[in-house]
Amino acid sequence: MLEAYAVCQSLISALAPLVRGIKKFDRDLADQLQRAGSSTLLNVGEAQRRSGGDRGRFFGYASGSAGEVMAVLDAARAWGWPLDDREARAHADRLLGLLYGLIHGPKRFR
Repeated sequence: MLEAYAVCQSLISALAPLVRGIKKFDRDLADQLQRAGSSTLLNVGEAQRRSGGDRGRFFGYASGSAGEVMAVLDAARAWGWPLDDREARAHADRLLGLLYGLIHGPKRFR
């Protein structure tokens, strides 16, 4: 199993209480956060079973979803909602770094 997959699982665990908290203010944004978090895991999982360009494409999708997670957290901050998102942001940052390496790193690591 790739480290990125384990980080996705940790990200989802950190997002769970935030989804519940955001839902008190904006149900649609909470649903978006849940979908984006799940999408990271699903796309990394699918990429693990692919090869060649397909593999990179799914890592790219996962990276986009991780970026979306960060954007939702930014929106919640901008609205001033009282949420502690530090753990989730740390996992998302770590995941984005791992995915960058999987997408752009040397071929032997892709």
